[in-house]
Amino acid sequence: QVQLVESGGGLVQAGGSLRLSCAASGSFFSIHVMGWYRQAPGKQRELVAGSTTGGTTNYADSVKGRFTISRDNAKNTVSLQMNSLKPEDTGVYYCNADIKPTWYTGSIDYWGHGTQVTVSS
Repeated sequence: QVQLVESGGGLVQAGGSLRLSCAASGSFFSIHVMGWYRQAPGKQRELVAGSTTGGTTNYADSVKGRFTISRDNAKNTVSLQMNSLKPEDTGVYYCNADIKPTWYTGSIDYWGHGTQVTVSS
């Protein structure tokens, strides 16, 4: 079985920083894209940042210049450094990865359970 386990998150004041981390474990051949999504109360889940195995990254416009995604392919981990946090960054943050498990010929989209980020004004 493949799992994504997140850590980090919590409560921070506006302007502060938090770091989220996610580790993939289980039986798989490879991971293509790893990234972070978030879901605010009453809103749809949205992409925050993503990173390919080759190092190509993309960010939501709302977080560009404030958030940085980094990935360690050898350790199958992805992190999200969040600086200059704003109240509108509040939400549940989910790790996401496109993984090729050993028991399947294709790739499967896996999700972590989510971690709460709350930014107070």
